[in-house]
Amino acid sequence: MRAYERLLNYVRVYTTSDENSTTVPTTARQMDLAKLLVEEMKDMGIRDARVGENSYVYGSIPATPGYEEKTAIGFIAHLDTAPDFCGEHVNPQIQENYDGGDVVLGDSGKVIEVKKFPHMAGLAGRTLITTDGTTLLGADDKAGIAEIMTLAETLLKGSMPHGKVCIAFTPDEEVGSGAAEFDIPGFGARYAYTVDGGSENEIVYENFNACGARVEITGYNIHPGSSKNTMVNAALVAMEFNRMLPAGETPRDTEMYEGFFHLCSIEGNVEQARIEYIVRDHSAACFEARQATLRHIEKLLNEKYGEGTVKVEIHQQYRNMAEKVEPCRHLIDNAKAAIRELGMEPDISPVRGGTDGAQLSFRGLPCPNLGTGGYAFHGPYEHITAEGMDLSVQVMLGILKRYAES
Repeated sequence: MRAYERLLNYVRVYTTSDENSTTVPTTARQMDLAKLLVEEMKDMGIRDARVGENSYVYGSIPATPGYEEKTAIGFIAHLDTAPDFCGEHVNPQIQENYDGGDVVLGDSGKVIEVKKFPHMAGLAGRTLITTDGTTLLGADDKAGIAEIMTLAETLLKGSMPHGKVCIAFTPDEEVGSGAAEFDIPGFGARYAYTVDGGSENEIVYENFNACGARVEITGYNIHPGSSKNTMVNAALVAMEFNRMLPAGETPRDTEMYEGFFHLCSIEGNVEQARIEYIVRDHSAACFEARQATLRHIEKLLNEKYGEGTVKVEIHQQYRNMAEKVEPCRHLIDNAKAAIRELGMEPDISPVRGGTDGAQLSFRGLPCPNLGTGGYAFHGPYEHITAEGMDLSVQVMLGILKRYAES
């Protein structure tokens, strides 16, 4: 079975995570896909396929006889889809021999325009898979799952000698907690790759340092007719707080290694207001400086309006995996060689977000990220090609070949 055929099955399983939940997994529906995958793995011949109560799926393929001493390599993808856009009742649209032009998404009125997505022209001639415009597709990261499962099926048919191969599928990556309870000793690999990226020639081993910030503002509400120098309007203070941040350091205004402050939400009234931010930077020093900026604004506004008016709470999310992956350059070199062998040039660029691999790298499992062949994740314009998914499988096979030969 080709990887895209598996993807078409998996995207119909509703697995969106919930950033406001405190359970693990954050949504019980992720277990539906976890159980389906375990059964499929067992049917393939993966004898130790298993899922725990927290929806972490594990399994392994033993080394080819004579290759038991070769380095064990793992591949990881995630079960959940992003809560940013509807992930239920996904209805994939398939366009064979795509012509490279604009794509109308069902009856939704939405169009994937080449002028907005210029890479589309390079996909001409392939089998294009899109949404119908009413949901996301779920290729992030069910494409990664489908590709790993196809890799496993290929290996189990005895296509090539290899060392031990470990497989895992995690819940809740999209809400930043997918690696929190990952069983690294039980997984069984010394090194791994997450398969959770973009184009099939992509390798990512640098990501943002990241935190979330919540700003709570307490106002002082009295009759507006007698409020001179007394009233503190919490909603206005919230607006003032945001104005004090650098105006050109938002996601819209930045790229590559440039960090940002992202205003996620702002709400309130005279008495109480709240602002939610995510803060990102590739540089550890600049990341610390951004947090210091938030604290400095807190200090200034409390001096102006009274102590306790503004309270900033910062919670750390993940760190730049480059610190842990760089010492293991063979992970990158083998991936680059596998991609070049397929006639592609590796696309090595920083990811402006994070993956499970960032957290796993700091927990002792160096884990760069490979592309899935997908684009425009987290919304109705998400798309992928069958051929891109095939290439992603071939990249993984090429990596395993190099570890088997080393």
